[in-house]
Formats: sequence, structure tokens, C-alpha cells
Amino acid sequence: MPIQRVITKGRVPVKIYTDDIEHSAYEQLHNMSQMPFIHSHIAAMPDVHCGIGATVGSVIPTKGAIIPAAVGVDIGCGMNAIRLSLRAEQLPDNLRGLRSAIERDVPVGYAMHKHDAVPNSAIRSLSTGLSSIWEKHPKLKKKQKIPYQTWVRQLATLGGGNHFIELCLDENNDVWVMLHSGSRGVGNAIGRHFIELARRDMEKVQMNLPDRDLAYFSEGTAHFDDYIEAVSWAQDYAMVNRREMMRLVLNVLKKRLPNVNVTKEAINCHHNYVSEEHHFGEDVFVTRKGAIRAGEGEYGIIPGSMGAKSFIVRGKGNANSFCSCSHGAGRVMSRTKAKRLYSEDDLLAQTQGVECRIDKSVIDEIPAAYKDIDQVMANQTDLADVVHTLKQVVCIKG
Repeated sequence: MPIQRVITKGRVPVKIYTDDIEHSAYEQLHNMSQMPFIHSHIAAMPDVHCGIGATVGSVIPTKGAIIPAAVGVDIGCGMNAIRLSLRAEQLPDNLRGLRSAIERDVPVGYAMHKHDAVPNSAIRSLSTGLSSIWEKHPKLKKKQKIPYQTWVRQLATLGGGNHFIELCLDENNDVWVMLHSGSRGVGNAIGRHFIELARRDMEKVQMNLPDRDLAYFSEGTAHFDDYIEAVSWAQDYAMVNRREMMRLVLNVLKKRLPNVNVTKEAINCHHNYVSEEHHFGEDVFVTRKGAIRAGEGEYGIIPGSMGAKSFIVRGKGNANSFCSCSHGAGRVMSRTKAKRLYSEDDLLAQTQGVECRIDKSVIDEIPAAYKDIDQVMANQTDLADVVHTLKQVVCIKG
């Protein structure tokens, strides 16, 4: 579908690819549209919903400035998916053993590896970049408990919240591994550190913002280049984290199932990040807050909730969306509300056919807490084409 709503009362328009938008998200988008450095317009994806400062599901092009809270604290959060040589009929009838084996080898929630779990070359490369950031921001280093051991041992770990590892079947009954995670504790510390620095900078110049979470760094100011360096590092960390986690999952499958091979190159894409791109005649910083890049012919991943379908898509390079599409289904209720409204029995009923945990700690991820993924996909036919439709049979949550 084309753009369905436009907000015109700000400095630039906001083009929205859905009619299903809550008032708080609408107001956040309006606040963002008043910022003086937005280039051309803001695009809001079909999974748009209220976030902190910046709306989740928004694509924000900026000229000469970046808003750290728009990128958020899970810098580089994104998806990885690989199609295997396995067919559905080659999976065991009872999938609990596979789920348990993956959970043993890939730490979830707050857990981390007891020792380094990734190649030394990856650690050395990341360590050099992080040392440079810590040298300029020693307070950031102090915020990390046992810093070296923490960030290294969290590589190839899942985390909690809406992060997951899944085994899925596509329309041809081929087996896929799909996972969702980001830059873990170190990315969170970087995000929070620079969000606070941006707020302090705004206070110094007495900038009157429509929302304090829209505090920004202007190009040429003290912290702008430092933030670019730090956010780029965290995005690299998130990419390595997903790649190495996928390696561990594949090792589990190869041990337990015969003839497991990868038949398609991995799709590894961010959906909380910033990049330098060219749009509408200008070189700009594009912040995708809960959106993936969907350039012409580019592959991406759009997951549904833990009881719904997910999609491998190919981008159409739509200019009005800044070559973007949605990053998932998008929440329709808070985690607190979901826990209040639903029970373990509800979770069991809504995840029929999926081998997953059924307990109080994951009720906030119940499918009913999310938008209908089919409607989200119907609203973005102008943005991306569906290549594969996936249905999970195993879902691991933190």
C-alpha cells in the first residue's frame, strides 16, 4: 500500500505507512518533525509504535546532526537468518531436546559465557576500537562491571526481552535458523552514556526541545565524532554477536542431526542503527529506529511474534521510505499490561505448534501483545516483496 497518513503540522512532513497508529506515537513523530535538521521528511513504517523519545518504526534523515536516543540503547539490534539443507521431515518429532541443547550452548537472558566463545581475531579487532572509545570517555569504562570479561563473554549471547532464536519452516518445508539480538550490555552502556551527554549539551546552550529525549549532537561539536565512532563500534559488535551466535546454533544442529549444511548465505541486518546515505539530493545520516534498509534488491528479515509468521523480503528501494521497511510486527501493548491481561494458559494457546518456554517470565512476549503481522505486511507492499514465509517450530527466549 502507499502512504496512508501524513502529518503536516511540523517543520517537515511525516509520511506514515499505516492508519493504525496510537496517539502517543503520533505526538512523538510530530515532535521529531519540528527538529531543525530533519532532511525532506520522516517516514513511519507500518509497525510504528511509541518509543522513548523517537518512535519505534521511524526512519529519520538528519543533516549535520544525530539524536542518540533515536538510535537507542540496543545499538545495532537486528536479525540473522540462514536456510539449511534440512527438510521438515528430518527434524525429530519431539523438538524439546533441540531447544534444550541450544539453550545450553547459547547463554540467554542475563547469562554469559564462562570463557571467550568467539575467535581471538574477532576479539582483538573489537578490543582495539573499544579501547579508543574508553580512552576518550573513561567514565564509560567505569560503568562496565569487570569491563573486559563482560563484553567479551557476552559475545555470542542472546539477551532478553524480544530477542530470540528460532527454527522455522518455509513454504517449501526447508528449515531455517533465525535469531534476533543486539549489542548487549556494552551497547546499552554506550547508548546511555551518549544520550546523557547530549542532554547536558542541550542544557548548556539552553536549547528548548519538544522532548528532552530529542537531545542531539551537531556536526563539529565536541561529542559528535566520538558518538559516530562509538555507535559504529557497537553496530559492528552487534553484527559479530549475531554471527557468532549463529555459529554456535549451527554447531548444535550439526552434532544432533545428520548432514546439516547452510544452503543460503546469511542475511544479517540491523534495525536500530544509523548510517550515512544519499537521499533527495543530499548526503545525510539516516537513523532507522525499528526499521530495516530495503534498497532495490536488498534482502531483509521481518519477524512476527513468537506464534506468528516471519518473512524474508527483498527491498524495492522506495524513495519516500528512504529505502526502508518495517522491522517486525510492532507492539500494541506494554509489557506490564500484557503480563496483567494474560496467563500462561493464554500463552500456551497462542503458541500452539511451537516448542517454547511457557512461564510467567515470557508472558510479555505473547503474540496478542503485537500487531497482526499479516496486516503489517499488507501495508508495505510498496516497500518490499516477500521472498519466503517462515513459521517457527522452535522459539528460544531470554
